[in-house]
Amino acid sequence: MQCTICKTGETHPGITTVTLQRDKSVVVIRDVPAEICDDCGEYYLSGPIASRVYADADATARRHVEVEIQRYAA
Repeated sequence: MQCTICKTGETHPGITTVTLQRDKSVVVIRDVPAEICDDCGEYYLSGPIASRVYADADATARRHVEVEIQRYAA
């Protein structure tokens, strides 16, 4: 698919790191499958993967963890 950010790159399957902030928590999730733009590096998550990443970030915030680094496991 064409990147909606840079409008020039094409996306390809890859692995990325997602960083999210929830309340006072920062969650870094590594090795997340995504479509990644070959020009600007913007990433796009599928619906199920995005839902899981957001749920993980919410769970971290509920535990009042300040910073957490996770690895995405399929």
